[in-house]
Amino acid sequence: MPLEWIDFKEAVRVYHLGQVAYTCGVPLYQIRGGYNAISGKRSVLEINSIVATHGDSHAVLKARAHYVPPLNNQTLFARDAHLCMYCGEQFSPRGLSRDHIIPLSVGGTDSWNNVVTACKRCNNHKAGRTPEQSGLELLAVPFMPTHAEYIYLQGKRILADQMKFLLAHFPRHSPLHKRFSIPA
Repeated sequence: MPLEWIDFKEAVRVYHLGQVAYTCGVPLYQIRGGYNAISGKRSVLEINSIVATHGDSHAVLKARAHYVPPLNNQTLFARDAHLCMYCGEQFSPRGLSRDHIIPLSVGGTDSWNNVVTACKRCNNHKAGRTPEQSGLELLAVPFMPTHAEYIYLQGKRILADQMKFLLAHFPRHSPLHKRFSIPA
């Protein structure tokens, strides 16, 4: 189960502490250490693109069952492919805003299932009304990403083998599947 992005320093720490269960993917880094005083050999640590660690998988699955990823504009805009969910045009992050389908002023929540990406023009037109009241129509149904989807949406540069690993953990019905065609 994908848990988080770590940098090479954290990966070296995990290797050093003996917490690596297995690795897959391609080797990314070769970290050279010091020389052994007795053998004269230099220590070398190869860091792969995917590192699995030991841990209680049942505890992880239990925690993930109620996991709600943090809502922020960067991942919201990525979820909606930087498209305004009203006019359908694509914008840079500067031209986008978070729109509450049911406005906060009338009891709506600031949650994944009640927010969409909107261009500033459409958001201003909608104002404090529902899409129906403002004559706008949603182009897609908002959804809360799973943990694996959230890791993808965080916007890191993802290698092909990492993407294949993440995609295997996306729900079958995920709208994000339509964005990829990873060769087998």
